[in-house]
Amino acid sequence: MTEPFPNQTMPGTPAFDPPFAVDEPEAHTLPFVFNTPHSGAVYPRAFVANSRLDALALRRSEDAHVDRLFGPVVDLGAPLMRANFPRAYLDVNREPYELDPRMFDGRLPAFANTRSMRVAGGLGTIPRVVADGQEIYRGRLPVEDAVERIETLYKPYHRTLRGLVQRTARTFGHAILVDCHSMPSSSLGRDEGARADFVLGDRFGTACAPLLIDAFEDHLRARGFRTVRNKPYAGGFITEHYGEPNVGRHALQVEINRALYMNEASLALGPGFAELVWHLREVVAAVARDVGDLTPRRMAAE
Repeated sequence: MTEPFPNQTMPGTPAFDPPFAVDEPEAHTLPFVFNTPHSGAVYPRAFVANSRLDALALRRSEDAHVDRLFGPVVDLGAPLMRANFPRAYLDVNREPYELDPRMFDGRLPAFANTRSMRVAGGLGTIPRVVADGQEIYRGRLPVEDAVERIETLYKPYHRTLRGLVQRTARTFGHAILVDCHSMPSSSLGRDEGARADFVLGDRFGTACAPLLIDAFEDHLRARGFRTVRNKPYAGGFITEHYGEPNVGRHALQVEINRALYMNEASLALGPGFAELVWHLREVVAAVARDVGDLTPRRMAAE
């Protein structure tokens, strides 16, 4: 049985120590960076106390265990970055100041994006609701809390992620960022994605070379998995803003159906977890062999 808050912080201790981690391979031999921005499960005690939700409801936004699913990529030769803070506390797959003014006491910075569709849906940088639409907080938050989370967690996270991508591009001439997520099996309704084991998002062809998404899809399907592209998940802020294929920086979002590997009610690992870990390792290894060099070529006339 999964503990409600397996990593809840204690009074008097730092909220996150550390707020995120990078698991580095012994040798960085693949031009990949893997990122799990929503797998964090360290819950500050003050945050829990200020929430109107019970433990499991508050954890509904987690991509639980996704960092463990992709753990073997480190042995293959690629770094894995993972958040320790939970998505319900701060979402790094949003703009830095994508905030709902109704949530806060005090005036937000003038440059804050308060009108995006994600803010309207309650899923901004500081979420108002968990993934199934339940309100998180008992009351308004001081605006200073939002600024502190963004300045001390969001910005360092992206500095580190950007540094990994830049280092990879310098080393190999190109870089491939795989942004790793999970999706509730029931969240897709009657959409085509309801039949999908994986949703691959490349921002409708703008975030990575076609060869990359083709390779992931081909190898997943060869192992019997059902895949869908960009529907309903085309990729969020990270895929959109780190994917620059014209300069050799490619980003792909991978969403995994949670029913494949966990009990969605209790968040406990299911019997399919170990097999899925093995499949993902083999898929990544095969994709790395197939895609080769994605360094942009100079025009012949230059």
